[in-house]
Amino acid sequence: MAEERKKLKGIGIAHIFTSFNNTIIHISDLTGRTIARVSGGMITKHDRLKANPTVAMFAAKRVAEQAIEKGINSVYVRIKGKPDSTGAGPGAHSAVKSLAKSGLRIINIVDITPMPRGGPKPKGGKRGRRV
Repeated sequence: MAEERKKLKGIGIAHIFTSFNNTIIHISDLTGRTIARVSGGMITKHDRLKANPTVAMFAAKRVAEQAIEKGINSVYVRIKGKPDSTGAGPGAHSAVKSLAKSGLRIINIVDITPMPRGGPKPKGGKRGRRV
């Protein structure tokens, strides 16, 4: 049991949430405890730039520094976007690249954006709404 803990000590999960309004990067250990969290709003003061790839790059750099300082050296990356849009926002790719350049070893990248399957029943009954 102690050998497994030593083996998994430097591994974390990087949760990257990107929409077209903001980018949030959150690193936790494998049990779910927060190690570091940075958003685009913590980097820039302009609302229109929070989802910018450049701001996402700086946020990833800052969160990687905090994680390395606390002993995380490898991460699983989970990218999530808004479920109603076309997937992850503009900052996802640059955030992953910046995490890798900052010294974190990326083990796996998974897109966990929820996809609607069918949705609610349309209004109007069996023959549709008659005008």
